[in-house]
Amino acid sequence: MRKRLFSLAAAVAAILWASPAADACTNIIVTKGASKDGSVMVTYSADSHVLYGELYRTPAADHAPGTMLKIFDWDSGRYMGQIPQIAHTYSTIGNMNEHQLIITETTFGGLSQLRDKDAIMDYGSLIYVTLQRAKTAREAIDTLTSLANEYGYASSGESFTIADKNEVWILELIGKGSKIVNGKNVNKGAVWVAVRIPDGYISSHANQARIRQFPLDDPDNCIYSPDVISFAKSEKLYKGKDADFSFADVYNPLDFSGMRGCEARVWSAFNRFADGMDEYVEYAMGHDTSKRMPLYVKPKAKISVKELADMMRDHYEDTPMDMRYDIGAGGHELPYRLRPMTFTCDGVEYTNERAIATQQTGFWLLGQARSWLPDEVGGILWFGVDDAATSCLTPIYTSSYDVPECFRVGNGNLITYSPTAAFWIFSRVANAAYLRYDLISKDIQKVIDRRENQAIAEIPAIDKAALEMLKVSPEAARQFLTNYSVDKAQSMFDEWVVLDNYLLVKYIDGNVKKEGPDGFLPNEFDATRAASPDQPGYSEKWKKAVAEDAGETLKVVPVK
Repeated sequence: MRKRLFSLAAAVAAILWASPAADACTNIIVTKGASKDGSVMVTYSADSHVLYGELYRTPAADHAPGTMLKIFDWDSGRYMGQIPQIAHTYSTIGNMNEHQLIITETTFGGLSQLRDKDAIMDYGSLIYVTLQRAKTAREAIDTLTSLANEYGYASSGESFTIADKNEVWILELIGKGSKIVNGKNVNKGAVWVAVRIPDGYISSHANQARIRQFPLDDPDNCIYSPDVISFAKSEKLYKGKDADFSFADVYNPLDFSGMRGCEARVWSAFNRFADGMDEYVEYAMGHDTSKRMPLYVKPKAKISVKELADMMRDHYEDTPMDMRYDIGAGGHELPYRLRPMTFTCDGVEYTNERAIATQQTGFWLLGQARSWLPDEVGGILWFGVDDAATSCLTPIYTSSYDVPECFRVGNGNLITYSPTAAFWIFSRVANAAYLRYDLISKDIQKVIDRRENQAIAEIPAIDKAALEMLKVSPEAARQFLTNYSVDKAQSMFDEWVVLDNYLLVKYIDGNVKKEGPDGFLPNEFDATRAASPDQPGYSEKWKKAVAEDAGETLKVVPVK
């Protein structure tokens, strides 16, 4: 596990501990039988307000006996301690490894008294260390939970997606707190449960624990810590029958925020891909706890890479939580609300919606594991940075020897601008779009669609060429895939620089320049002067609100 290249203040780390569940991450899971091409697919948006978008890579390595691995908290960069290194570690790129193993997460927080601040392994370290040590999902579950138990679990409650080429599991885990006896924490470790998502189904989690009752005698589909129920009873958190025990209800009790800020995102994904989700809309809105959603659903049609990527751009469009048409959207139908998550007016508390696509994303991805291909070719990490709705995914083969310069760790950070970093150019474009979203987002989406569809269309030919090279030289095949991945990402970066310039010229000063097939139109006298621009003004909702607020001052009246 590498040390983060920049640290955050201890106060920021404390905030992350205290309130992760309302504004953090989203995972959507598609099993082999639910995808159009037979791949396992997992999405992840890392949505911390203090996370920079960069692509981590760790090469495979052999380690001498006695080698120790330093652990640093992923959120804050704080040094946590060290653990023994194993003899051989696998190469990783982002949240996938060379064996097409994928691990992602969302934080549900849960009961605060179950945190162990003196433990070594935080949730991020568990992910990236496990990726270096496991080949399959079941190996990863064993590795991750063993690390937490042996060295202590330092984070709050967490939902992990753990996927390989053939199956996907959701693992939900929370610490056991600190109970010091004779100078030792006798509660060190974690309680957890892991459920396999049946093939042909989809699932999702978004900062609220989702595993409720689970089978106690079906190890092919459910694995759990031996004390997951007995610990809850010993801590007086549960006193019912074992068969009725619900992990989510005991360790992460549901409230309005858990439904409206978290489960609503799951509902939105299910609603797009599956039938019958209308019956859960009141639950998603935080109005009715009796209609709990299932852990997984059967999609009405098989899902493509592009469809899944576009789901990560969702803002609850055309649902009761659509943000575009109330006055909070401003004059240009902005489908975002700034933090904090709630506000109070005249003694009444209100919520700000939190959709899947959100402005505070550091990086996001779609991991694709393809069982019919050798590992050198099969794994693709579709990777992007910043807000998913205004950024583009680009394919990174997980056998790559290198990462693109625009995603390189150390190329800028959240307090240091870099003109060669993808995060910063995507942020520039996104923040321009937020000002006039109804207009500018359409121009951005055209570029996203063209690039992503082109890359998806190219992949079969790239696979075929790599497979032929693999017969002769695995190294040559991997270098070929590295070159493709790097070149594709860098060309995307270059195009976003052009897009940034284009948007500035087109939308400067609130105008919209007229365009023809060859670019912006000049006036009829001088090719260097723009034609008279369009001035579309504001939305009807905005105009009505302004008229109501300041109508007497602004009203146009006849001159006496």
